[in-house]
Amino acid sequence: MAGWNLEPGYAHLHADFGSLDAVFALQGERLTRDPLSEVIRVNRDGVNYYVKRYTGAGKGLRRYLGRPRVKSEWQNLKRFAKWGIPTAEIAAWGLERKGAAFHRGALITRELPNTEDLSALAERHDARLKDRTWVDNISQQLARATRAMHDEHFTHNDLKWRNLLVDDQNTLFFIDCPNGAFWVSFWLRYRITKDLACLDKVAKYQLSNTQRLRFYLQYRRRQRLNASDKRRIRHIITFFEGRE
Repeated sequence: MAGWNLEPGYAHLHADFGSLDAVFALQGERLTRDPLSEVIRVNRDGVNYYVKRYTGAGKGLRRYLGRPRVKSEWQNLKRFAKWGIPTAEIAAWGLERKGAAFHRGALITRELPNTEDLSALAERHDARLKDRTWVDNISQQLARATRAMHDEHFTHNDLKWRNLLVDDQNTLFFIDCPNGAFWVSFWLRYRITKDLACLDKVAKYQLSNTQRLRFYLQYRRRQRLNASDKRRIRHIITFFEGRE
């Protein structure tokens, strides 16, 4: 049984994106590949699209239980859009099962033009990371988006600089969130701390302590720290100790 969806705005690409069979027949530039999936880039009418194709959900019971990874990816990107978090636009998505087992699935997103991930900027010591005005602008966007996500009791679970894109208009985008999920109680607090600690893993080498603190205050929507904030900050900065 197959379920496939093509957004109406991309109906003109039905020949290429209109079915799972067509999507799995696409040829393009391969960007990544692992035992369960691959990503290729294709160009249609001067626009690049990223096609992520899954041929497995994992071993054993993973083929039958829980959400397939590809389904989590498209659902979470749609959640970001619903919550007002800039993200990649989905052109088509769906999956196919054989009986009760996952067989294959795919997700097609439109390229975000003129973007680069923050980790690439960090690796080459981009001058923008030394521009206090630029950093504050991106920090505010990141704080708003992260807080909006956490206010929904949802955490990214892989909130690393490589999964944050910035374009030439200085707009920040969230991408690649197959592990994002809803949590409650202790687990929500723990996962929120993990998200913030993931961001700080690179920030502590690229930004000043003042900029890191300012981001946290922007995220908390306050002017100064209280006792609870100080406890969380201690947890954030020690979260990955011994694991880096």
